[in-house]
Amino acid sequence: MQRNRLAAETSPYLKQHADNPVDWYPWGEEALAAAKREDKPILLSIGYSACHWCHVMAHESFEDPTTAALMNRLFINIKVDREERPDLDKIYQLAQQLITQHGGGWPLTMFLTPDDQQPFFGGTYFPSEPRYGMPAFKEILQRVAEYHRSHRAEIRDQNARLAEAFEGMRPPRPAGDFELDDAPLRLARGALEQSFDARFGGFGRAPKFPHPGSVERCLRHWYRTSRGGAGSGGAPDLKALFMATLTLTRMAEGGIYDQLGGGFARYSVDDSWTIPHFEKMLYDNGQLLGAYATAALATGERLFARIAAETADWVLRDMRAPEGGFYSSLDADSQGHEGRFYVWNPAEVRALLTEAEFEILARRFGLDQAANFEGEWHLRTHASIDEPAADHLLQSARTKLLAARNLRVWPARDEKILTAWNALTIKGLAVAARVLHRPDLADAATAAVDFLHRELWRDGRLLATYKDGRAHLRAYLDDYAFLADALLELLQTRWRSRDLEFAQALVEVMLMQFKDPDAGGFFFTAADHEQLIHRSKTFSDDSIPAGNGIAASVLCRLGFLLGEVRYLAAAEDALKAAWPPLLEQPQAHMAALNALEDYLAPMQIVVIRGCAKEARDWSKALGAAYAPTRMIFAIPADEPDLPAALAGKRAAAGTVAYLCTGMRCSAPLTNPADVARELEA
Repeated sequence: MQRNRLAAETSPYLKQHADNPVDWYPWGEEALAAAKREDKPILLSIGYSACHWCHVMAHESFEDPTTAALMNRLFINIKVDREERPDLDKIYQLAQQLITQHGGGWPLTMFLTPDDQQPFFGGTYFPSEPRYGMPAFKEILQRVAEYHRSHRAEIRDQNARLAEAFEGMRPPRPAGDFELDDAPLRLARGALEQSFDARFGGFGRAPKFPHPGSVERCLRHWYRTSRGGAGSGGAPDLKALFMATLTLTRMAEGGIYDQLGGGFARYSVDDSWTIPHFEKMLYDNGQLLGAYATAALATGERLFARIAAETADWVLRDMRAPEGGFYSSLDADSQGHEGRFYVWNPAEVRALLTEAEFEILARRFGLDQAANFEGEWHLRTHASIDEPAADHLLQSARTKLLAARNLRVWPARDEKILTAWNALTIKGLAVAARVLHRPDLADAATAAVDFLHRELWRDGRLLATYKDGRAHLRAYLDDYAFLADALLELLQTRWRSRDLEFAQALVEVMLMQFKDPDAGGFFFTAADHEQLIHRSKTFSDDSIPAGNGIAASVLCRLGFLLGEVRYLAAAEDALKAAWPPLLEQPQAHMAALNALEDYLAPMQIVVIRGCAKEARDWSKALGAAYAPTRMIFAIPADEPDLPAALAGKRAAAGTVAYLCTGMRCSAPLTNPADVARELEA
């Protein structure tokens, strides 16, 4: 069988469709030119490797010769991996919602005009035969092609209205000058409580997503009020702490967490976190690793430390590439069935364990209860067991079951390496390395940074994706902002001046290529990016934090660290550009809210100079308390070529620390106890 053009792509998702009878193109000049030349509308199909319904539609329609022949005759067919091309996904997801007035999702199926790629009809999954209240995909194809032939004037009118709607999506810069304040922080606190599930934790109802940004915001609000910040009424906000810790506890106990191998699935299909959608995404786990480690630091809760450690172990064991970066995802399906890799039956488990192990594990994880997933048992914490031998027996049983599970047919792993998702993971590993005292996690984070710098930093610019020795696609705002953020976190774990230089270089490109000079904030694509029908600029988070929010936070923290007023001014501009949505929907903008708090706090920075070991010891002692608006850097006394703001903070005869609050720095302090007292003053 002759393979189509997708065989030459790096994306595993695109390669999965290389043997389809559909004459697929990747997005690019060849496809767009063919659409113009043949005057055929474009069928744009966007999905990703771990997407269950993408696989269903592929099997039903794209592998079917009759459907493929219809697609080939009527359309130029373009397949896109949303993880490699989030720029296209953002644009056409929004277009689908505007055109259909329904929510988006994947697979995304859009029909575009051949001359200018304007969308005129779309949807998500379409069945091969009429069902679920939807017509058959073959019928859709014929009706759309006929509509395009006979209603071109109407399509042009609709496209003009759509272009206006796109422009209207950008929040206008607030009129006049004004001072940033903490109003959005207080509004977000109320909005989070309104959506909080007081029984099972989490925010909102099923399908239930982890929302690590909301957990972080609750922890930060609790800390802020415990320090007497505005809105505290003089007392710590213990309800905010409860919302964070209950959410983390119930997720850790639930089936969304892999009770044998560590790591989290994408979301839960029920309110109680029992049955997940089984795909495991790097971006979720990088963020949740950091969230659990941070919560362990804030509360001392052993459960949170264990979950952070096990999630880190899963990342290093199952998702780490030999080159040093991290793979993207594990599929939900194996052997054609969702969840098959993860579920058990009691007889199978009993055969693998001793009787004592089985009795403890069955009670702990519900194997003595009714089946909870299609006649099988998916493990979730069902009961706590306070017996002297329980921990040892449980650990032994889990180890045996994990070894047996590893012999099963594995879900497919998407082995492309994405810059933004790796950055989220580097940050999580750096936080966990400090909290858990795990130098192996710092080693892994450092190796990933070195890989990204070696393979995806070319001629002073980042690339977005890598696989099989090939890096390509110009990077997006998220890539630059997330990686600079990760580098700032890793610098607090172990100092390397070249990492600070890398972070500065990333920020300079961000300011030069992505900044909106008129309205403030940052576009998702660079100024010299491929010309698309819309240049996105958003401030709201989705499954990953908003690039604008992370960019503002990085600029704020790096600006204070280096005394760079350009960075602080750009952070302020971005926050002012985000102000209307921050006030209207604060709960949708957690990354921007954290940046706002970084800007207002004011930021505390401790710079320790001395012999490397003693400086690290000071950093470890001073970092033992949770303080989200504090950064601590241990810089060896003999470190050369530091920026002026750091070079001026010299070591003395022994180790010293400089405490900076905003732009004001103390004289050198020679005793870590004195530093601790100053920090708490």
